[in-house]
Amino acid sequence: FNTIDIGNMARSGLFLTAILMFIGASPGSTGGGVKTTTLRVLINCTKSALQGRDEVLCYQRKIPDSLILKAVGVILGSAVVVCTATFLVSFAQQNLEFGEILFEVVSAFATVGLSTGITAKLTIFSRLVIIVTMYIGRVGVLLLMLAFFGDPKPSVIDYPEENLLVG
Repeated sequence: FNTIDIGNMARSGLFLTAILMFIGASPGSTGGGVKTTTLRVLINCTKSALQGRDEVLCYQRKIPDSLILKAVGVILGSAVVVCTATFLVSFAQQNLEFGEILFEVVSAFATVGLSTGITAKLTIFSRLVIIVTMYIGRVGVLLLMLAFFGDPKPSVIDYPEENLLVG
């Protein structure tokens, strides 16, 4: 059930709701999205970079580099899934508004269940894209990446570090 008609929301409201759906719930819950703690790790990582620190802290605790890499992987992987699905549905459904398509895709990825009412207008291809996006969102991007790329094995070679110009 909805307390408000999502289809009548302003574009800014749809966009804000899509952002909140993408972020999702906390890790102990059944909610979808990339999880609030993953976003917090990324925010603290950005804060540390802007302050010129070499380590990322959260509540006076150092966050391990492996956790930072996982957080970046989850956020970027999720963004790639949402962008790809949005592109595919937009390409197949040129008669629909982009904001509504994005909302529908993010809702599917985060397994929220909200809709602007365009689901009935989607073609079979677009519905399949939404279904696959839902499964990816439910299973988790990190688990799928692990399934495709395998369990990381410790490297027997110690590579030298390289400082790159970033930003």
